[in-house]
Amino acid sequence: MSIRFTTRARGGLAAWSVAMALAFGLVGCGSGGGDDEKPKAAASASKEDGSAPSAQEGTAEEPLAELKGSEGLSLRITSAEKDAGGFVTVNGELKNDADKSVAIPSALSGNETEIVRNGRSLGGATLVDSKSKKRYYVLRDTEGRPLTTSGFSTMKAGDRLAVFMQFPAPPADTTEVTFQLPTFASATISISG
Repeated sequence: MSIRFTTRARGGLAAWSVAMALAFGLVGCGSGGGDDEKPKAAASASKEDGSAPSAQEGTAEEPLAELKGSEGLSLRITSAEKDAGGFVTVNGELKNDADKSVAIPSALSGNETEIVRNGRSLGGATLVDSKSKKRYYVLRDTEGRPLTTSGFSTMKAGDRLAVFMQFPAPPADTTEVTFQLPTFASATISISG
């Protein structure tokens, strides 16, 4: 069973990698300029337009939620897709809105020893299903690594980082959940798929 889980986890990571490659590859071709720094202001619009066909991304132009965090960080949630494997993948963009570099708070990784041991991540994220009275934590692979964006420690002023988090799927009749990430405001998001 752990081999199947690892394969699914890798499949989710592979899908995310493809979406990232499409998103970043299309930023230079989109409505922005040719320089990587200047079109970042329009990267979110280009990313959504360019990766709309992906099963991992939402097709709506408006984000599902925009959350403010500490130190000038913000998180824009662009999609929450349920897949046939029983997972929900939340995609978004983490941005440093401050005018200086920001160290990513360790609280974003959560406080579970197994996740913290694997470095900085968004492993502290949860989905709360009020209807079923359940909380869903970020999934982990067989080595305890969280199935989320990881390996980042600081963000320069204005930097944007495409992020994802993968959770167990709530029951089929649950279409809205509350997204929570330490140091950020909570938000209700819709699950599609």
